[in-house]
Amino acid sequence: MLKGSSVDARSTKREKVIDRLEQNNKQVPSRIPVSEQTPKERVSNFNEVTLGYTAEQAVAEASRCLQCKLAPCIQGCPVGISIPSFIKLIKEGNFRGAINKIKEKNCLPTVCGRVCPQENQCEKLCTLGKKGEPVAIGRLERFVADYERESGKISLPKKKEPTDKKVAVVGSGPAGLTCAGDLAKLGHKVTIFEALHKPGGVLLYGIPEFRLPKAVVESEISYIKKLGVEIKTNMVVGKITTIDELFYEGYDAIFIGVGAGLPRFLKVPGENFNGIYSANEFLTRVNLMKAYLFPKYDTPIKKGENVVVVGGGNVAMDSARTALRLGAKKVYLLYRRAKEDMPARKEEVQHAKEEGIDFRILATPKRFIGIEGRVSAAECVETRLGELDNSGRRKPVIKEGSEFLLAVDVVIVAIGAKANPLLPKATPGLKLYKEGYIATDQNCVTSKEGIFAGGDIVTGSATVISAMGTGRKATLEIDRYLATLK
Repeated sequence: MLKGSSVDARSTKREKVIDRLEQNNKQVPSRIPVSEQTPKERVSNFNEVTLGYTAEQAVAEASRCLQCKLAPCIQGCPVGISIPSFIKLIKEGNFRGAINKIKEKNCLPTVCGRVCPQENQCEKLCTLGKKGEPVAIGRLERFVADYERESGKISLPKKKEPTDKKVAVVGSGPAGLTCAGDLAKLGHKVTIFEALHKPGGVLLYGIPEFRLPKAVVESEISYIKKLGVEIKTNMVVGKITTIDELFYEGYDAIFIGVGAGLPRFLKVPGENFNGIYSANEFLTRVNLMKAYLFPKYDTPIKKGENVVVVGGGNVAMDSARTALRLGAKKVYLLYRRAKEDMPARKEEVQHAKEEGIDFRILATPKRFIGIEGRVSAAECVETRLGELDNSGRRKPVIKEGSEFLLAVDVVIVAIGAKANPLLPKATPGLKLYKEGYIATDQNCVTSKEGIFAGGDIVTGSATVISAMGTGRKATLEIDRYLATLK
């Protein structure tokens, strides 16, 4: 069979399913809309924007699923959830059965139902999406996860018999939590080491309350603990202890999932003025350290009236919308490429526009101007798109003579992050990629025996669900490795 022919065959079958519907004069049913706070309401609070489905809405949306035998949607899920199976259970009104089916492969369903880019993964491959709107897989996942959480009756899977093996997981973000939870279900004793004072990683410090409530993250972490995972906070591996010392303490294997937490900056003049933040610092102060409640919480933050956010990803949208909720009168979002190149989710871009964020596409800061050490203006330039670069996108090129000024008192740089060198430098023999990312093979195996790694510390900044996918993959390899030990 020629390469790609199986994919073509699947696409043809999907088209035939839709064609049969149309030939029988059956319209492709529209997606059930979800309730949201109005833009006017939500810009003045940190409450969740999207309110989720009711039981009746969830059943109606689940009824749209064609239950395709080939289930192309599963191919788009990094953790391999049996999507048609859980949707069928929702259609039947068996909500507990649906969440249990999801939890066979995903231990963070309330998180994934909110922040996964389903439109680029499972929903992108949905058969209904060929002729209309795909099934709202993410919203259905969120519904049953919330149903279980709000009931207070959290079901636990059957675990395998305890082994005598101990695994250390460094980092409690999506990769670490997934790996820890799955290893615990396999009977291994697992301890998570988290550098900050609360577990959750980027889920807790990097995503605002209005998109991912802290109570949701804490509920998922509680579930991981109920599986038997121990979590130690304020443990900076690479400083307080090292990877080698963890082996000395009796751990048989170690998974590194510390993320990519070192901010990137623009490297333009004036970037050191007060009032200029990395998105990492800005969101951590607001999300985890409650700076928006200063002085009740003693973490100050500059609440600007005129704010510039630089970037086009989800973190940029989160930063801009957070600044607005802190009281900014005007928030500009500068992105140096075209609108269609923006990596942010379409829903987040739409919400930002509805809330009044001023998008300045094809523009970037040239330098920052300050008064008495504080930023007061951003000198920007327009860009145009040139030849393709290594990312497959057209490279932005500065337009000569296109400078313009924006009066600002806060700037948030949200152009990505890179690997923090602390842990790798403290781990001799650990091979690294360019820019300090940990080198692994396709199964998350590093150059040092007994050490595995996944998530952003390997791939660079990516999505929550892709990090979880590497956590699951690492689990299987760690379990195989532990089986070889005496």
